[in-house]
Amino acid sequence: MVNINIEGIEYIMKYIDLEGNKIEKDTKQDRLLREIYTSSIGRGIMKLLVNPTVSNLGGMLLNSRLSTLLIPSFIKKNGINMDNYAEQYYNSYNDFFMRQIKKELRPIDEREDTIVSPADGKVSAYQISDKLVVNIKNSKYTVASLLRDKELAKRYKEGYLVIIRLTVDDYHRYCYPVTGSKGKNKSIKGVLHTVNPIANDYVRIYKENTREYTVIETKEFGDVIQMEVGALLVGKISNYHQELEVVKGQEKGRFEFGGSSIALLLDSKKVCLKEQLLANTENGYETIIQMGHTIAYKCTDNK
Repeated sequence: MVNINIEGIEYIMKYIDLEGNKIEKDTKQDRLLREIYTSSIGRGIMKLLVNPTVSNLGGMLLNSRLSTLLIPSFIKKNGINMDNYAEQYYNSYNDFFMRQIKKELRPIDEREDTIVSPADGKVSAYQISDKLVVNIKNSKYTVASLLRDKELAKRYKEGYLVIIRLTVDDYHRYCYPVTGSKGKNKSIKGVLHTVNPIANDYVRIYKENTREYTVIETKEFGDVIQMEVGALLVGKISNYHQELEVVKGQEKGRFEFGGSSIALLLDSKKVCLKEQLLANTENGYETIIQMGHTIAYKCTDNK
């Protein structure tokens, strides 16, 4: 669905939920980013905003008590139901942004043969090959450039790349999708940038963004890579653990203010990804999902 607008294109986000209900809309966040990225002035402002000094100042503001004044309007504009969240006093906007949802609202599929979504968000899924170049609104990258590790990327040939994109109104804490032995965190420095697909017509998101990943060794699924990607302004990734035995559904960390993404790399010899996720991506839709929803199964002779 394409409408004509300035410079020829108006971006309409296409979503579909797990029940097959389709949503096509132009969100407030998308409209703002379109205005920024489709003008030379806007792109100049963006270059200033991603400067580390400016980003740090933004972080100081969002962590200040003064920033709590932003909370009521954010709740109203994004239609957030605060009854879904644990009652607490917020010391800053970031404190509010990282609010804790009530546990019963994010049940985890605890079956041993399932992998769950580690976060709320919009899913895109791809099968990996040597020639795979993933295109999210014309931003192209490979698994090797995502990891900055060609040898590690080779291990996931013919496997799956699953990207969960969070927008500002999503729940910004995330969990482990599997049970297993977590390795050390590997951090990759970068220039913080938005992960909204509109921006991807102009910048490469993963080559611009700070990211952090770990390999989780599992009995059922082989090695699962989980990567968090920071975003605009602060975009801080706060992971809680280094090497550790982890349990599916256990909280892994949280993002501070800014849209963010999580990427999973899965071994197709051990994992059967839900075909629905691949088909939706092929048809141009992001799949709306919540933390704890099943996205893949352990492969058996019957699957």
